Amino acid sequence: MRCVEWRERYGRAAARYEAGETRELDERQLVQLANTAWAAGLSLLMLGEKEESSEWLRRAAARYRESWVAGSDAWGRAIGAMKALLIAGDDAREAAQWTLEADAAIADSPIGRYAATLALLVLENEEMAARQAADLQREAGFPRDVADALAAIANRDGASYTAAMARVRRSFEEREAFLEDIPVPDTALALEALGARRRLES
Repeated sequence: MRCVEWRERYGRAAARYEAGETRELDERQLVQLANTAWAAGLSLLMLGEKEESSEWLRRAAARYRESWVAGSDAWGRAIGAMKALLIAGDDAREAAQWTLEADAAIADSPIGRYAATLALLVLENEEMAARQAADLQREAGFPRDVADALAAIANRDGASYTAAMARVRRSFEEREAFLEDIPVPDTALALEALGARRRLES
């Protein structure tokens, strides 16, 4: 995608965010603000504007956290907050901590347990993360490529990590729908941030 297109996507997202701040900040609006900040941050990342991108991604994480306090415990918001901070290169430990305090590790849904696995990896509790990832690998409704990547990171298994991440990226390339119409492999970027901290190469 050309730079001008990413610039246009950033402009649209930033404008939606600004307009959204003028409305009542209920749960739904906070999630929308988080999503548009996420879109703005990733668009800037694609333009190579790392510092400005990180500012928007931090804003997205904060809005996801606010929406969690204001309403339901939708696990996607916890995942979004951690992924935004990981991609920004920030410390995601606080987001990881509140995710675990919300009992993500014993959630009924695989998405909740995915949130727990990310949180445990952020907090470098690799033994528990490995157990959670193994559970996700057995979960029929959860993407196996992501589960394998999480397990490889937890076990510091370089060969498995490289293979799993290739599948994660290939899965992204085969998708047709993206959050806020921003075609950026956000899951891969977040997992690669976790892998890099363990000197794993994708």
